[in-house]
Amino acid sequence: MLIVRTLFDKTMINKIELKNRFIRSSTWENMADEKGHLTDKLFKVYKDLAKGQVGLILTGYAFIMQNEQPNPGMMGIYNDSFIDEYKKLTDMVHSYGSKIVLQIAYGGTQTKYNTDKRIIWGPSAVPEMETGVVAKEMSKKDIKALIKAFGDAAARAKASGFDGVQIHAAHGYLLSQFLNPYHNQRNDEYGGRIENRARIIFEVYDEIRRRVGNDYAVLIKINCQDFVEKGLTFKESMYVCKELDKKGIDAIEVSGGTWAAKELGFSRPNINSPDKEAYFKSYAAQIAKEIKAPVILVGGLRSIETMECILAETAIDYFALSRPLIAEPDLIKRWYGWDRTKAKCVSCNRCRTSEGTMCFFKR
Repeated sequence: MLIVRTLFDKTMINKIELKNRFIRSSTWENMADEKGHLTDKLFKVYKDLAKGQVGLILTGYAFIMQNEQPNPGMMGIYNDSFIDEYKKLTDMVHSYGSKIVLQIAYGGTQTKYNTDKRIIWGPSAVPEMETGVVAKEMSKKDIKALIKAFGDAAARAKASGFDGVQIHAAHGYLLSQFLNPYHNQRNDEYGGRIENRARIIFEVYDEIRRRVGNDYAVLIKINCQDFVEKGLTFKESMYVCKELDKKGIDAIEVSGGTWAAKELGFSRPNINSPDKEAYFKSYAAQIAKEIKAPVILVGGLRSIETMECILAETAIDYFALSRPLIAEPDLIKRWYGWDRTKAKCVSCNRCRTSEGTMCFFKR
């Protein structure tokens, strides 16, 4: 019997039951307080998304070590003081029938925020391609501390009622830099061939899984390739995805590029026609064909027809949106109500304001 998949199917990621295939991709809101704690303004962002019937909300990246905050207004998860306030957040999201996963990250040198006031780790002591910030090359002791910090953060997320965690290993942040031969010039077991460059990601995953158990959702966001010279290639990304699949990863969100990739990066402007949408589709479709874990496509998704075609023609399972949900947090509810008009987002990339990440036209 032919099974026809729809965007509003109920599905499962590990033990998370989702009411549709739409995911809010992780978005830096720049609305937390200076220590990374929730504010009323940030709480409202998530309430609007949950009310808007987003199936799964991926939070903005949360920094896992107190002295490593790559951007202002980020959420934190570096100690237990966050647990009770995040319980209120997760309870609220669940009350509207949505699910929520905490994205956890170490930023690294792709930043211009307070760089003269802190030590910033990296695989090797080389200038970041876009910012020029030079990392402190991580020792084995540093690597062990980082892995433990990821595990601690995941345990706190579980205690806070989040439905899972997503490891941020994309977009030129620290774990992504380990995969990148320009940034990773190490001569030890964490450098050289892709099996070594990916080692830290596998060890982070193993530590998280050890801390949260098999019945808790662990996702990852990874580049299909970096689109920069001496960057991660698609063949190498496929290897990492296949190995994570063997380990039991619950879902892989496929993105691409870094800030240095410019027009080939992850936040491309002027997505004003169907042929410009879903710019990582071919990579995500190939990965989805070769692994068992669900694959989440992100990047330039604007119209429901585009996603329906991809769902019918590929093994991709989920669709993640960021900028469209900044402009219209109720977009999924609108589509569910049969107003199938494409997202109002014009991809102007003026979302990042001094007041927080918000639609330029709605201010």
